[in-house]
Amino acid sequence: MLETQSIREELAAIVGTANLRAPVAQDAVLGVVPQFIVEPETEKQLAAALSCANNAGLAVIPRGGGTKMEWGNRPKRADLILSTSRLNRIIEHAWADLTVTVEAGCTLQALQSALATHGQRLAFDGLWPERATIGGVLSTNDSGALRLRFGSLRDLIIGVTIALPDGTLASSGGKVVKNVAGYDLPKLATGALGTLGVITRAVFRLHPLCPNSRTVAFFATNWDEMQSKLHAIQDSKLAHSAFQIRAAAGKVPEANLMFEATEAGLSAQTACLRTVLGATSISETSSLEVWRARENLFANLQEHSVVAKISVLPSEIAKTVQWLDGLHTSAHISWQAIIQATGIGFLRLDADASTLPKELTALRAQFERNSGSFVLLHRPEFLRSLDAWGDPGDALPLMRAVKHRLDGKNTLNPGRFVGGI
Repeated sequence: MLETQSIREELAAIVGTANLRAPVAQDAVLGVVPQFIVEPETEKQLAAALSCANNAGLAVIPRGGGTKMEWGNRPKRADLILSTSRLNRIIEHAWADLTVTVEAGCTLQALQSALATHGQRLAFDGLWPERATIGGVLSTNDSGALRLRFGSLRDLIIGVTIALPDGTLASSGGKVVKNVAGYDLPKLATGALGTLGVITRAVFRLHPLCPNSRTVAFFATNWDEMQSKLHAIQDSKLAHSAFQIRAAAGKVPEANLMFEATEAGLSAQTACLRTVLGATSISETSSLEVWRARENLFANLQEHSVVAKISVLPSEIAKTVQWLDGLHTSAHISWQAIIQATGIGFLRLDADASTLPKELTALRAQFERNSGSFVLLHRPEFLRSLDAWGDPGDALPLMRAVKHRLDGKNTLNPGRFVGGI
């Protein structure tokens, strides 16, 4: 008790008593309740609080907007949640250089709104932009359909500062688009689920905000036809910014494309698409509904609902959906999926509790045999012991070595990442 009180006093001296509190039910991480919630205001305060926890042997869980706290495995320990919610400033928008420096706790929507005043954007469409923070989307490597044209966050980030468990604030990269000197810490931290360090700020390259866009939809009578049309579009001269396929058990597959151009350019792209598709009819549709549709997969989750992030070869999309239809027929599993033309997608499954464990294991094995992946994002409590990540391959020893080098005491998110890292 005296030791806990001493740690509390040390943390309060760093961030202020008002920014150190006891947990409530909503602070639990996959059922594990922490002892402290710490909300620093500056990078130095965050680094000092992290160092304090590291020295005391506490397990630290970084948190931004809290939109993806159930992603990954259940932590082995969760003593302290280190929140970035107060580190929410846009530090510098170098609009002439098309770069922005932003703190990790800034929400995606707040950043995009500020960039839009100069006709620019971070060409990224993450989940729940009103609440999701920059640090959170980087740590989880979230990405939407714009990845097809603009790349993932690893392609957009050019600099990062992270707080290491020993209290060091380490920076890598810079504020210019062409920056290749030094260790590539920005890409290393992206997708690491906060297991190497706590992201405190990031630098991104930007793209112009296109004033005109058009989203169109078309349907296919079966999956072989949809696969053929997907190849035809990807092999054409169309300049689409996003391309996804929406599917569900027992429903006709629907494809959505987004074009961004002048009004004349939009008309030309639509005409070209009609030529590529031949007799298939296309229609204009609501862009907001279409491109935020993957959020609906997480809505109204039932007691036996599972949501996974999947990846397949683009040439295997039709075959993948046929596996899912087989599950629907043989195991009575209801499914919905949104799959980008890149082969990355989100899949929701709803089934009886007795069916899920066996079928999830079989489905993951099927994806991995076909050079894909199956990562659990949401699963009910009775499935929390099931590994979220799947087979890490031969990269695991290297990942463990990097983790040991940067976080030797296993302070950050212990057990939550690939291979129990």
